[in-house]
Formats: sequence, C-alpha cells, structure tokens
Amino acid sequence: MLLPHGTIIAVVDGERFELHRNTGNEAAPELAPMQAPKLDEHNKNAGAHHFSSSANPARHQLEEDSHAAAVVLWLDQQASRGEIEHLVIIAAPPTLGEMRRRYDKQLEAVLVHELDKELVGRTGPEILKALQTK
Repeated sequence: MLLPHGTIIAVVDGERFELHRNTGNEAAPELAPMQAPKLDEHNKNAGAHHFSSSANPARHQLEEDSHAAAVVLWLDQQASRGEIEHLVIIAAPPTLGEMRRRYDKQLEAVLVHELDKELVGRTGPEILKALQTK
C-alpha cells in the first residue's frame, strides 16, 4: 500500500488512541509518532443506561463506544479544517465497527484505508508491516 507523505495513521482500540504521520514518501514510508489529543469522552449515547458497577460489561461497552465516538469527532474536525488530507484508520474490530457508524462526509473524503486489527502500542515498522500484508 502506498502512503502519501503526510498521511495520518490513527491507531485505536476501546481505550487508547495513537497517531502517526508518514514523514517518508509513498515508496519508502516512515512513521513518526504524534501526540494524540485529549478527547472529550463524556458524551454518552442518548438514551443509554448508566451503571454504577465498573464490572458491568454494558458500562464497559458504553465507555468503549464513547471513546470511539470521541476519536471520530476529533478526526472529522481535523479533516474539516484541512489538517488531515490523507487518513488511515487501524482499529480493533469492535472499535472500528463503532467508528464506521459515525464517519461524516469530511472524514470519508480523506480516508484512504482501514484495517481492522489491534495494533495499539506497536512501533511504526510493525504498523507499516501490517498495512503491507493486508
């Protein structure tokens, strides 16, 4: 897969969000880590139940969905401002599914590839290898 210079790679799971930028060129990509923003994850889905037990799986799922929604909102805002021209999203399968439901037109316009894989915490070369083998 060719990654244009400046492509942003968002690596996401239900709790974490990492960003990388291709500082190389299309033929020889090189990923440099970027600082991920602090996200507002307090916007829970309307009508969702709030549970007091942290061991409750429904609450955990609500938190993961809120995280995915916050990531998409941030990415969409960046795409709308022209801060992101090319985007690759790599996310754990359940997280990617939740994110896809929330994509806006601006985000879809810059999205060049998705990968449903858990790669949070991996190095740039490991991420590039996963993108090349998909």
